Amino acid sequence: MNLTPKQITQELDKYIVGQTEAKKAVAVALRNRYRRSKLSSQERDEIMPKNIILKGPTGVGKTEIARRLAKLVKAPFVKVEATKYTEVGYVGRDCESMIRELVEAAVRMVKQEKIDAVKSKVNKAVNQRIFDIIYPYKKIEGADENQDKQRIFAELEQGNYDNDMIEIEVPRPPKNVEIMATGNSDSINLGSIFDGFMQQANGQKHKRKITIEEAKKILGDQESNKLLDLDSVNEEAIARAEQEGIIFIDEIDKIAGKSESKGPDVSREGVQRDLLPFVEGTTVSTKYGTIRTDFILFIAAGAFHVSRVDDLIPELQGRFPVLVELDNLTKADFLKILTEPKNATIKQYQSLLAVDNVNLKFTDDALEDIAEIAEEQNLTNENIGARRLGSILEKVLEGISFEADGEKPREFVVDKKYVEEAMSKIVKRTDLKNYIL
Repeated sequence: MNLTPKQITQELDKYIVGQTEAKKAVAVALRNRYRRSKLSSQERDEIMPKNIILKGPTGVGKTEIARRLAKLVKAPFVKVEATKYTEVGYVGRDCESMIRELVEAAVRMVKQEKIDAVKSKVNKAVNQRIFDIIYPYKKIEGADENQDKQRIFAELEQGNYDNDMIEIEVPRPPKNVEIMATGNSDSINLGSIFDGFMQQANGQKHKRKITIEEAKKILGDQESNKLLDLDSVNEEAIARAEQEGIIFIDEIDKIAGKSESKGPDVSREGVQRDLLPFVEGTTVSTKYGTIRTDFILFIAAGAFHVSRVDDLIPELQGRFPVLVELDNLTKADFLKILTEPKNATIKQYQSLLAVDNVNLKFTDDALEDIAEIAEEQNLTNENIGARRLGSILEKVLEGISFEADGEKPREFVVDKKYVEEAMSKIVKRTDLKNYIL
């Protein structure tokens, strides 16, 4: 998708409030990818992505910016936590597994696109297979055969028979026996391997009695696999992961420790050194083929409350040349988060309660009070950003959610007084006027 940096930030604004500098940074990084794709192959190989570190407290939009960015351009995307990885030699996940996860995400994405492209052919083939099964039971004796077939087929396509039961043959699922390799997150599924070979050799299947709706899904997968060229899917997925992949490394501040640290933090610097080859560019073998990591965009994020960005090893810092500090959320930001984004918190609760025939409304002073409480709580307690709104709204709407049963339509208006009563046990506000000289 050919979007300018301004257009990218405008799209991000629909879901994320504030954080203009961070949006600019990722928008420029994304646009640079498009610019790079228009250069000659020699020039492309010389230009590496400018990886980004997002510094800011939890809940201010770091992960959401990266996720929405990837969704916007349909790029393969994975989010990983740096704390889950251990230095080579320790028991646990190794850093290489994040590249394999990215390739898996790319394969799923490309496969789904290919399936969508042949969806009409698949649906036609599936309906024909089901029609052949149900026609003997649905036909009307004495009726014109051609007209009767057309009628049944049309009703089948419309879903009129979706709840009817039919018996079809499906592949027998393999019995899985997994062996976990020490120090590696990948496991070898012997059951899948051997049973897969046996099924291919013997065509091992078993009969199942299921609804036509379920049969459409199962037969749809079978027909899709017949039309897909898995080799080309894997090749395209590898290429897309190489050129367009985004890896979001969260909690990178938790591995930013000094080398003299002891005890449980002893492998922090080791994890950084293990990350370094993938950020710099290396080749990784996966079951879908080999992938180069040179042009993958890495976005790292962390609160950096205890440690600093400078505590990362110099080599890793050098591979993240763009540092953006995200702002703390204010009352005005919370007010916007409640109402403005497409996935605004208030809209979510209104949609949920609408299922039980509750028309939920908020007065302006109630929304202002909720935003003010969120700001106060983040200042006086742990700063958890926009996640604070979730805990406040759950408390405020607890009674309404409990009482809603869907029996009859109701309208409920949440005003400032209701918010104050609901939050009275949690929020102890102090009148500072008596202390002003």
